[in-house]
Amino acid sequence: MNRFVLNETSYHGAGAVAAVADEIIARGFKKAFVASDPDLIKFGVTKKVTDVLDNAKIAYEIFSDIKPNPTIENVQAGVEAYKASGADCIVAIGGGSSMDTAKAIGIIINNPEFADVRSLEGVAPTKNKCVPIIAVPTTAGTAAEVTINYVITDVQNNRKMVCVDVHDIPVVAVVDPDMMSTMPKGLTAATGMDALTHAIEGYITKGAWELSDMFHLKAIEIIARSLRAAVNGEADGREGMALGQYVAGMGFSNVGLGIVHSMAHPLGALYDTPHGVANAIILPTVMEYNAEATGDKYKYIAAAMGVKGTENMSVEEYRKAAIDAVKQLSVDVGIPADLKDIVKKEDVAFLAQSAFDDACRPGNPKDTSVEDITALYMSLL
Repeated sequence: MNRFVLNETSYHGAGAVAAVADEIIARGFKKAFVASDPDLIKFGVTKKVTDVLDNAKIAYEIFSDIKPNPTIENVQAGVEAYKASGADCIVAIGGGSSMDTAKAIGIIINNPEFADVRSLEGVAPTKNKCVPIIAVPTTAGTAAEVTINYVITDVQNNRKMVCVDVHDIPVVAVVDPDMMSTMPKGLTAATGMDALTHAIEGYITKGAWELSDMFHLKAIEIIARSLRAAVNGEADGREGMALGQYVAGMGFSNVGLGIVHSMAHPLGALYDTPHGVANAIILPTVMEYNAEATGDKYKYIAAAMGVKGTENMSVEEYRKAAIDAVKQLSVDVGIPADLKDIVKKEDVAFLAQSAFDDACRPGNPKDTSVEDITALYMSLL
């Protein structure tokens, strides 16, 4: 049996943000708890949504104690702020950090026995749906608005906790490319490569099946044709990325990922490396490592990436073509080629063990080991 979980409702396209007020009113909510990070507030991005709330005379309170890699402490502060606010719904505005924080807050409010946050790691046995969340992404990458996953950093133990819970998915996703228009080139590139990693890992993960394959191949195609233009600030590219990353999220949220993500997570926990950058650097190397366990799937990845003539290629040729296409896209959007400026060799043993213990690792198409992961890290130094 396979299970698929998606938002109740999603809105897409320029101007979609107006639907936030419509949904709050239609669902009978009285006050919104707006979770958004300080930079988005500073640069007026959050205001695009709060203006909608103001115009509709909807009460709200803003919570902004959110870090780029949100911590247990951020979540616990948010839980207390939500309790004090009198809100009955959450509007999460931002990238994965804001939405992950909102998910954890919403889960704990309705499942207080998990207030320590650490007990939410993995597949937590929560009983109740989280506080209703309306998610408004401002980056085209994490797809947190449509996933059942969230990631919280345990600072004390220098690790990221991957939490998977069907009760945390936002009830409404509002995917408006206008909300992403202020993203700088570097962030556009990093989040876009994160989305590509979701699509490729989701396509080859052990849990993949026909329904998820449909989403992932289309997502690869959209991202491959849109990311360069998005990085250059072109409106069509940004609109394509807004859709492509969401489509990837529809798939991977339901079937899992692999060791690209499990290797990227500890880099974020230990060095605060942007998640998309870590994924983009690691992805081609792990694709080479996994190739033998992917059947003919790299042929379809290559074709979706825009490679011509894949139907006439040998197995070795289309696998190389897929990996080369990913490498070229990464170069074109300015992603570093290796981890030399990020990882310290003395940390590799810790990183490898953390990656092996990560919740994404079991989904990898090829069974792996701490030793294999150590060698993968070392090959990038």
